Amino acid sequence: MRRLALACLLILPAAPALAAFPCGELWGERNAVYAEAGYCFRTARAIKAFGNANCPYDSIRDVPLSARDRAKVADIVREEQRNACRD
Repeated sequence: MRRLALACLLILPAAPALAAFPCGELWGERNAVYAEAGYCFRTARAIKAFGNANCPYDSIRDVPLSARDRAKVADIVREEQRNACRD
């Protein structure tokens, strides 16, 4: 069920739609974008949630994201800030 909720989040295009989601789901959605792109996570929480198999990017700056994914991450980060979410 949680995967379904995260999958549904992947299609949300705008920040106002994100306002309905708690910090944990925003964290998951943001990191799902990076996981899909091959980021090697460092925290135990993220490694447990997404794993690190075949991850070629150790630096988040090196992760190749499309303009759409960058905009999505930016929307999520703004919402996390608005909600005072903490990693």
